[in-house]
Amino acid sequence: MSSRFDVARFERLRAELGCGLGSPLTALAVTGSTNDDALAAARGGSRHGATFVADHQTNGRGRRGRAWIAEPGDGLLVSVVLRPELEPSRLGLLPLTIGLAVRAAVSELLPPELASTARVKWPNDVWASGKKIAGVLAESRLGATGTVVVAGVGINLWTQRFPPELEQSATSFARLGVAAERETLLAGVLKGLEMRLGSLSRGADEIVSELRQQDGLRGRRVRVDGMDGIASGIDSEGHLTLQLCNGDITQIHSGQVELLDS
Repeated sequence: MSSRFDVARFERLRAELGCGLGSPLTALAVTGSTNDDALAAARGGSRHGATFVADHQTNGRGRRGRAWIAEPGDGLLVSVVLRPELEPSRLGLLPLTIGLAVRAAVSELLPPELASTARVKWPNDVWASGKKIAGVLAESRLGATGTVVVAGVGINLWTQRFPPELEQSATSFARLGVAAERETLLAGVLKGLEMRLGSLSRGADEIVSELRQQDGLRGRRVRVDGMDGIASGIDSEGHLTLQLCNGDITQIHSGQVELLDS
């Protein structure tokens, strides 16, 4: 797909949902990185909810500096400026909170037989039918007025062919036989994120409970940066808990997860 993001349609959908996030909206045909655009705007004082969406990125990136590759118009590429009022202990849950909002929006657009396969994969992916359909990149900066977080989201919509290294691990709405539009998906993501940010500001319990329900790794054999074990959940600060072969439980603060079971 190569059509431009329809700003007027998105604004109608956002208004129907009563969503505060997504304004002001900057929609670009091409940019280097929506996260870089949002970070620059945040440094200039851009307010909570300012959103940057692009049809194409020339320097899109994911976690650990990996490139995010998508043909023009094939995916939803968006970054949102967030100025959350959160206790420091809850900041670690923010990337997963964004992931939960993305998962819910993805699930809403999938048919019933696939909706239940939408899961959050710690630390920053969303799965559908066992493969990555979306990624989250949250970048934070400490400014004079507090913490600023840029929530970057990439969702595969129309992609049919992935690079060889991603062919077996990635999917898209199109590959799942679903026609999804960026405007509808973005409005759903932002409304879900707004609701969950409100919940997280009041306490971690609701978010942690939702993570337990939507944790795609729980009970799976995994390897995290060379350490093998059974993923046993996500704790109240957003860490992955791993049961080692000797029965000990350890917390993983960050790392690359490799599945060891099928």
